Amino acid sequence: MKAATIMDYDTFDLGDVPLQHGATLRNARLAYKTYGKLNADKSNVIVYPTWYSGQHHDNEWLIGAGMALDPEKYFIIVPNMLGNGLSSSPSNTPEPYNLSRFPNITLYDNVTLQHRLVTEKFGIERIALVVGWSMGAQQTNQWGCLYPDMVQRIAPFCGSAKTAPHNIVFLEGVKAAIETDAAWNGGWYSTPPSKGLRAVGRVYAGWGLSQPFYKQALWRELGFSSLEDFLVGYWEGFFLKKDANNLLAMLWSWQHGDISDNPVFKGDFKKALGAIKARAIVMPAERDLYFPVADNEWEVSHMPNAECRPIPGVWGHFAGGGSSPVDTRFIDAALKELLATP
Repeated sequence: MKAATIMDYDTFDLGDVPLQHGATLRNARLAYKTYGKLNADKSNVIVYPTWYSGQHHDNEWLIGAGMALDPEKYFIIVPNMLGNGLSSSPSNTPEPYNLSRFPNITLYDNVTLQHRLVTEKFGIERIALVVGWSMGAQQTNQWGCLYPDMVQRIAPFCGSAKTAPHNIVFLEGVKAAIETDAAWNGGWYSTPPSKGLRAVGRVYAGWGLSQPFYKQALWRELGFSSLEDFLVGYWEGFFLKKDANNLLAMLWSWQHGDISDNPVFKGDFKKALGAIKARAIVMPAERDLYFPVADNEWEVSHMPNAECRPIPGVWGHFAGGGSSPVDTRFIDAALKELLATP
């Protein structure tokens, strides 16, 4: 994945990190950006992890003056996921763990390393809110169960605490689109597998947005003149900017996403959900095709202080992507309500 043209983030050096699945990620680093100022008693902290292929600047649509995530009030930390091209990733890790040899990264790896950033770099002991979209929502749930006495509130939206089998199948299509491009070459490509990346966009287009979105031709609101223009100009263009090995590394993390698959909960999913003490508003999108409302309703039924509040509308998974002003207002209002609760 290509980094932003201007380096507008900082890097936290983690040293040599033993990972959950056995490899050691040497000289590991976590890229992050902060917004606002940490107050004297360090009580105004919000952690806002990134999502599949996203980087910190892709989260900025939910940060701003007058919004729930207001830098004038809060100190907002956006840690970049491992594998996203800024934090340690296949595209920037030296041999021998470069490219297709980049080790498997779990939710547990991501969040425990983010915890190190928050505690070691900033000396923070309490977090007012953890919030995130999609894979960011999975990290949000992981924060809640691993650090229940630290995290006061969580707001995962358009995500889940455990990747469902149907979601895994969808991601197999994304994986196959890359790996069947001859240029991919087992991950040892010298030029990007652009046909595969374009195909990923076509696969994703059918899942990211709902059937009514397409029936109503709402892609026109995004400035596209036809359905094919949308598929090429938005979806193919979106993934052509990404690094294929980075996408596959994060895809593995997503397919294996499970907040209970770690040494703390040892696969007991109900126990992990029950460990989330934080006041929670869980926001699925009504028409999300791979993080359905029913999954979140079941998860919330096993969380002690949570509410499931679906996002209405037809934008599907991308209700949480910042493109729909109506959905953005819905999410922002819920965050304001949550932050106002003691």
